[in-house]
Amino acid sequence: MSLTLPSTDSSTSPARKQVLVFRELPPDQLARLTAVHDVTVADPRKPDERARFDAALALAHGLIGSSFPIDAAVLSRAPRLQVVSSISVGVDNYALDVLQARGIMLCHTPGVLDETVADSVFALLMATSRRLVELSQLVREGRWTKNIGEDLFGSDVHGKTLGLLGFGRIGQAVARRAALGFGMPVMYHARRPVDLATQAPELQGKAVHTPLPALLAQSDFVVAMLPLSDSTRGMVNAELFAAMKPGAIFINGGRGATVVEQDLLHALDYGPLRAAGLDVFATEPLPLASPLRTHPRVTPLPHIGSATHDTRHAMAALATTNLLQALAGEQPAAVYLPA
Repeated sequence: MSLTLPSTDSSTSPARKQVLVFRELPPDQLARLTAVHDVTVADPRKPDERARFDAALALAHGLIGSSFPIDAAVLSRAPRLQVVSSISVGVDNYALDVLQARGIMLCHTPGVLDETVADSVFALLMATSRRLVELSQLVREGRWTKNIGEDLFGSDVHGKTLGLLGFGRIGQAVARRAALGFGMPVMYHARRPVDLATQAPELQGKAVHTPLPALLAQSDFVVAMLPLSDSTRGMVNAELFAAMKPGAIFINGGRGATVVEQDLLHALDYGPLRAAGLDVFATEPLPLASPLRTHPRVTPLPHIGSATHDTRHAMAALATTNLLQALAGEQPAAVYLPA
């Protein structure tokens, strides 16, 4: 339901600004905003709230929300806008060039979701390798009538080689789980080597910056944790899949559009891949017609990387802090800075 929330302060202080919340916030975070600003809550995805969203957009000094494209057309209807606070790490829903040209600050929520996303990615890796979803369905459907044979065996995770495409905070968190918890040699490919001594000392001697061809040829699991940019869009393509080790498993926990999905399907059906685990897709929600939805060797998830109560609240709290600080003329805790 869309609404305009009354001020908790009867004054008309010029410090009060107009805030548009375009995705529901937890009540405690909404209260933080209404204590100091005039707030409209309107979800533009809902037809009955779009008109209110458009009206509030014209007056808004600040936006806060996620999962809706704040593109050039939307920004053109927000002449007073000073800051956008995204309840996300990724910023591919935002017209970065327009924001920069107009001097509109963009904030996001890195850090608070790293461990949760790494949990999800490693869980997907394990589920895919051990075929947990497939075998659970076997039991649910009453098809478990005898001890399973080799045709339903999975593959080990411990001791196998993990190759990471991308080695930011979340990639490093995945590497810790692999190297320290499962005794897995870890290779990673990034634009430049990470100074493990200062950034991740626990991974010294356990994670190695590796040229891409060697990583692909040697990894039992290739995990993509890539952000979406012009240089990474479609980066994981037929050439990369063909270079992977026979029997490798591919996991994508980064951005769906970094993978050419038709090439992934070809690699599953005719190439080296044993299986794939996917939490992200080029189009979300995944279309019903997508072969990835029902492919027998794909474990698909509905983009749940950060989807826990604790983490989503922490993201909302950081986004609210970012917005309040920016509107107060202070340096926000997490401004998005292009690489």
